[in-house]
Amino acid sequence: MRNPIPDLLDELRERCADDDGGEVLSTIPELAKADPDRFGIGLCTIDGTVYGTGDAEHRFSIQSISKPFAYALALADRGRDTVLEHVGVEPSGDSFNEISLEQSGRPRNPMINIGAITTHALIGHEGISRKQRDKRVQQGLSAFAGRKLDVDEEVFASEQSEASRNLALAYLVHAREKLDGEPHHAVEGYIRQCSLLVDVRDLAVMAMTLAAGGRNPVTGEQVVPTWVCTQVLSVMATCGMYDASGQWMSTVGIPAKSGVSGGVLGALPGQAGIGAFSPRLDEIGNSVRGVRAFEALSADLGLHLMHAPEVASHVLYGVVEPDADGDGLREVQLQGTMHFAAVEVALRELEEVPDGESFVLDLSRVASATDVGRRLLLEAVERMRADRREVRITDPHDILGG
Repeated sequence: MRNPIPDLLDELRERCADDDGGEVLSTIPELAKADPDRFGIGLCTIDGTVYGTGDAEHRFSIQSISKPFAYALALADRGRDTVLEHVGVEPSGDSFNEISLEQSGRPRNPMINIGAITTHALIGHEGISRKQRDKRVQQGLSAFAGRKLDVDEEVFASEQSEASRNLALAYLVHAREKLDGEPHHAVEGYIRQCSLLVDVRDLAVMAMTLAAGGRNPVTGEQVVPTWVCTQVLSVMATCGMYDASGQWMSTVGIPAKSGVSGGVLGALPGQAGIGAFSPRLDEIGNSVRGVRAFEALSADLGLHLMHAPEVASHVLYGVVEPDADGDGLREVQLQGTMHFAAVEVALRELEEVPDGESFVLDLSRVASATDVGRRLLLEAVERMRADRREVRITDPHDILGG
């Protein structure tokens, strides 16, 4: 059988390629040279399978798409409380380069420039040198991508020549005692971070690493702790597309981040990582074709975050009653993924087993279990055994952990 997904992506790209709206960014000389007709889409699955269509191997500077990954590194290095002292998590409703501060002087979130510069300065241990931080950022984002990412020195120099506003933002936060270190070091490091080269396949793998709880699906490396990804994805969902974030979550429903070079990244927890690239931007700074591609993917494949799959009500595969002559035990057979909602259905079924009757809990058709699902099932078994009931467990995949 020929896998239909590559053809689906090809068709989707062709459908979105006729949109010539928007303009290539003109304020950064090197980015202004981009070919406006380039268009690529990449998708990575939970097992590390990577698909690409169009200009999938064309490399471009990551720009603001680096922000969630820098935020992840800062959280992993300094801890949530320390990072939250310096940078908030509330949507700003402002453009990416606006002065968006709370009354305390804390930037509203890490996805706008003033918050991203502050976040960059928190990466690594306290007192780290600028070069050491640059190395940590490059290695960290490379780990998310599953390969070494290089800095585009020409883009770096071009952005450095237009850094006055970012410097002003950094000095403003520094004056409010929210910036760790010297403003010019933070801005220079932030620009190097934004100048790392990626393609849409890299974006898809990076996104899937976030969506898989920090484990890179290609290399198997646990890049950051799972709790970090929960925090990052939450902020992406509310702040990642700047002042279009609300509209984006309503229509697309995938935690995402855009960049002014034309890239868009989306991470759908547990399902897919997606990257798109097309240099023409709308008035907000998001890729016109990239946004359209995400809208089509979400609609065609049912990828909206709020469109939950109907799995909880189908957790019960069947109940095998004991023989009429009393031989054998009742079997309660479960299937699917044991998360909270699914296990709640299973627990109510277990309650229907008559008092004093022993039974078999058959997990041979269960694919996986969350920590909560596993804990609740084990607690139910322990309580039944405490009532002096025999409970046998068929668990060939070690769902309950031994």
